[in-house]
Amino acid sequence: MTKTLENPTSETRFDVEGMSCASCALRVERILSRQPGVSEASVNFAGAEARVVYDQDQVGVGSLVEAVRKIGYEITPVIPESIENRRPVTERYTVEARAQRRNLIGAALLTIPVAVLAMAGVDTTWSRLVQLVLTTPVLFLFGRQFHRNAWLRARSFDASMDTLVSLGTLTAYLFSVWSLFEGEHLYFETAAIITTFILLGRYFEALAKGRASSAIARLLELGAKEARVLREGRELEIPVEDVVSGDLLVVRPGEKIPVDGEVLEGMSSVDESMLTGESVPVDHVPGDRVFGATVNQQGRLVIKATRVGAETTLARIVGMVEEAQASKAPVQRLADRVSRVFVPVVMVVAAGTFAGWTLGESSVTAAFTAAVAVLIIACPCALGLATPIGIMVGSGRGAEIGVFFKRADTFERSREIDVVVFDKTGTLTEGIMSLTDVVTYEDERRFLYLTASLEAAGSHPIGKAVALGAEERDIELGTVDEFVNHPGMGVTGKIDGIQVVVGKEKLVADAGLRLPSAYAEAMERLETEAKTVFLAGWDGEVRGAIAVADSLKPTALTAVTELGAMGVEVAMLTGDNERTAAAIAAQLGITRVLAEVLPEDKVEEVRRLQAEGLVVAFVGDGVNDAPALTQADLGIAIGTGTDVAIEAGDVVLMSGDPALVVRVMRLARRTFRTIVQNLFWAFFYNVAAIPLAALGMLHPMIAAGAMAFSSVSVVANSLRLRRFGR
Repeated sequence: MTKTLENPTSETRFDVEGMSCASCALRVERILSRQPGVSEASVNFAGAEARVVYDQDQVGVGSLVEAVRKIGYEITPVIPESIENRRPVTERYTVEARAQRRNLIGAALLTIPVAVLAMAGVDTTWSRLVQLVLTTPVLFLFGRQFHRNAWLRARSFDASMDTLVSLGTLTAYLFSVWSLFEGEHLYFETAAIITTFILLGRYFEALAKGRASSAIARLLELGAKEARVLREGRELEIPVEDVVSGDLLVVRPGEKIPVDGEVLEGMSSVDESMLTGESVPVDHVPGDRVFGATVNQQGRLVIKATRVGAETTLARIVGMVEEAQASKAPVQRLADRVSRVFVPVVMVVAAGTFAGWTLGESSVTAAFTAAVAVLIIACPCALGLATPIGIMVGSGRGAEIGVFFKRADTFERSREIDVVVFDKTGTLTEGIMSLTDVVTYEDERRFLYLTASLEAAGSHPIGKAVALGAEERDIELGTVDEFVNHPGMGVTGKIDGIQVVVGKEKLVADAGLRLPSAYAEAMERLETEAKTVFLAGWDGEVRGAIAVADSLKPTALTAVTELGAMGVEVAMLTGDNERTAAAIAAQLGITRVLAEVLPEDKVEEVRRLQAEGLVVAFVGDGVNDAPALTQADLGIAIGTGTDVAIEAGDVVLMSGDPALVVRVMRLARRTFRTIVQNLFWAFFYNVAAIPLAALGMLHPMIAAGAMAFSSVSVVANSLRLRRFGR
């Protein structure tokens, strides 16, 4: 969390206590949104957390905490300074599960004899008194959470799921106390069994939500706890949180790399599977980037720390997973609207049920039973869990395979994608160019000397490939003066007093260089071989052509084929000319090719496709891909690329494998399908069950069991996503 004079806006996460259903989350969200200076507030019921974006000049954390406390909930700010001191959601659910387990065991031990006495028909004074004595602690000791929360809601003229549970069980209990003295039928066992069943549901729910959120816990466990730092020539072991940027770290074979850094000394293979999902170790040499929590397998490495604490790749990954799990999918809006009015409507239906049965000249007992059943069966737990628990499991499973969803709406948008646009270099191809052909009628060594010297002065991968090719031929490069880079076109400069032009046909034409037909024909021939060709010339004439080639990634063809089988068209965007682009596309079976696209025009190509009515996903990894990633309906950034691209994307892939794009689409679609299934059954359950309860066809005890099962079933359905790809 940062604060600057120019931008006082801050984002803070809070742990939220006291929520029992989706309507609780909406209540907390609503009160936070209404505070002055708050621009955005989102509360996740499944994750028991809130995310608030606010202007620090208008409102402080204390004011937000107090506003929520007034409506009966508690929020605690979570401001992690580093990856090491984050407290995962899983830990909260473990604590909650233990507490619910204690309550469940205590309630069950007392409920069993009450149920036995009631169902055995033992209707004696001592039996009736024993039922009263045993039921009282079940409700007011082990089940006190329901009544406490209901009272807090009532104080603010509000209601929640706990209100329904409290009303139902208290009605049964108080009716039984009255019946105890009047000699009427008792319902102590109903109150006790309902409480026990709901405690059972809460226990299973906490266990299941802990499993659903375990992805974050597993990510946190991956980080190193200590680091070996070089200080004054000595190796010292310090806590990893004490490492600062610029420290020199020693990593021995078998040890975890503590933080992100740059290799200064040593060569080794590093297991990066925790980031990329790929099991093959990656070789690293001096100058390479390495990442915290990955495992050094062989040689001794000396690393300069470049990113520490919350800036490390692992911390950013955890942040992305948390962001996705805390955000809301658009489909949640319907559930939110229903939850907002659900509890009050159910209370009215229950009252109407009681009145209807009574006016129908039925017994008070029958009216009471039907009304209590309505209250219990209608608890909207499953409705509140349906979306967030699906997002939690889906994003967690993605993190395990190297796919990170940054927002929940990604899952919904994925099913609408019509076309996936791949920026060719680095996504479909390896992005490693090599010099393949030199066509010239000049002295080849002098031609390469002038051409490669100029290319070496730039930073483009193609230029580096040409320079490397010249060096491999033992050609010593010269010094360049007046170097000018023409983005997407080529370069110009002066070597040994000669003005040299290297680039596309348009650049040499603009420079006034004559193009001999022999070189034009060579250029056309090489381009049909899927090679990228440039012309080079000086003194008024093109002197030759050079070709470089980039190899396709092994899984590129499979990715294109599988996307097509899913009904998604694949387009390839490249700066290559149409002949080269068409040759590469033909190898992959791609029919829509966007060729000769300048870096700054990528975003326009995405807009052009959208103007055709297509929903577009864009896959890229470079700085110049960021605008297109942002413009696309779904931006998929390659995590091996630049930070700018990663920040712009909606989904981040920690590997450059194009097959991961297929997994993104499949996992996102399956997650959304799971959410829809959850919502359907949650709605169907309440729509079908409430009328049955109102008609007296559902006993309150059966309603309590069914209500508990509905929440657990929604979570269990979501947990099936953990098997994705296995």
